[in-house]
Amino acid sequence: MTARSPRSQATGLTLIAALGGLLFGYDTAVISGAIGSIDLNFIDPLQLSETARSSLSGFTISSALFGCVIGGAGAGWLADRYGRKRTLVFAALMFLICSIGSAVPELGLGTIGGMGAGALLPFNLYRIIGGIGVGVASLVSPLYIAEIAPKHSRGKLVSLYQMAIVVGIVGVYFINWAIAGLGNSEWLHRVGWRWMFASEALPSMLFLALLLGAPDTPRWLVMQRRDTEALALLHRLGSEADPGATLAEIRASLVVSQERLFAYGALVVVVGILLSVFQQLVGINAVLYYAPLMFQNMGSSTDSALLQTVIVGLANMVFTLVATFKVDSWGRRPLMLWGALIMAASMLTLGTLFASGHMGLAALVAMIVYIAGFSLSWGPVVWILLSEIFPNAIKARAMAIAVAAQWIANLAVSWSFKVLDGNSLLNAAFNHGFAYWIYGAMSLLAALFVWRYVPETKGRSLEQMQHLWRKA
Repeated sequence: MTARSPRSQATGLTLIAALGGLLFGYDTAVISGAIGSIDLNFIDPLQLSETARSSLSGFTISSALFGCVIGGAGAGWLADRYGRKRTLVFAALMFLICSIGSAVPELGLGTIGGMGAGALLPFNLYRIIGGIGVGVASLVSPLYIAEIAPKHSRGKLVSLYQMAIVVGIVGVYFINWAIAGLGNSEWLHRVGWRWMFASEALPSMLFLALLLGAPDTPRWLVMQRRDTEALALLHRLGSEADPGATLAEIRASLVVSQERLFAYGALVVVVGILLSVFQQLVGINAVLYYAPLMFQNMGSSTDSALLQTVIVGLANMVFTLVATFKVDSWGRRPLMLWGALIMAASMLTLGTLFASGHMGLAALVAMIVYIAGFSLSWGPVVWILLSEIFPNAIKARAMAIAVAAQWIANLAVSWSFKVLDGNSLLNAAFNHGFAYWIYGAMSLLAALFVWRYVPETKGRSLEQMQHLWRKA
């Protein structure tokens, strides 16, 4: 018997893996405070047309997502081949390289601050490297947590991963706001934005250090025929009442580990993909990446916009916390349905407020209600469902496809928002409101999809999931 209780061991390992989520949120949101500086330093000197400038700016803001697609697509193979732990170590290294390289993209190439638009290519390459880390962590962190968590508290523990993403987002909003307050706008555009990216190095190093002392998961150990180690770990984690029976159940579920992807029918794979895609089509990352720009469109100053962004981030944190403690009692489906309807109402309202020119407090409230709806449902619960719905025999491959699809959808939304929001013809007609109506419509479709196709998974063991789906 170890000095630590089984529950504390499972929680401790969950918190370590959840740091991958914190860095996910940190890496994707850090750029929100530097958009103006990136445009000024790297894009404006090119003197492009309106559409070309908006497209290049949107590409640069979302360039990390290309890496997310690569990382998400390859993470399943890496996790099966090298283990969940070592794959997360790889992700931590990607985060660390990105933080340093994004802060000083001229490093080894020219004078820092003297390359102008010439630094845009290395900047984007470093962001793509960080995106690979995000893509890997987005699959392997919740997978690791699901595989070490007891079934009765798995929803809560996996949702801590989403909570960590939110903490990373809110934390970097605070850091960006604090850094921006250290000097004037000239200092921010010259130096401050670099400190925003460099700040990611600290949590990256912490994640790397803690992973070195963590074990792999029982299910991966069984896949490697290391049953003795897996049984010992199950005893330490106290995952179930009978670790021996759990080990036998894991073995049985992995007997068909070489089955084809659609061994349990195509529906389970399609449901996983659409869960991922709808999580992005509702517009969440347009809000997270461009929140300061959105508030500036409402008439706020740069400093006020960053502060309002912090308020939105805090709402994200509070309602994610509610989901964390209620998902195992309320269930996955009810949260997903109500969350989609709340987001639809909020986005349609926000688009109407923009189009009518009635912004201010009402628009801020609509944004907060939207964030509340997402963070109560599609934020944490999609990750829970992706870690649960796939039978063990196809889990890594199916999750890799679903996560890659998620990042492709994220890229499409994040890139297109800057183009839509920067289009003078659309703005003349809808005053920046057009994109929000699209996200509202997607939220309604997401609700219909959940109502028709998504099963309830609470209270089931991972080995029981295969019985939810008709085998082909």
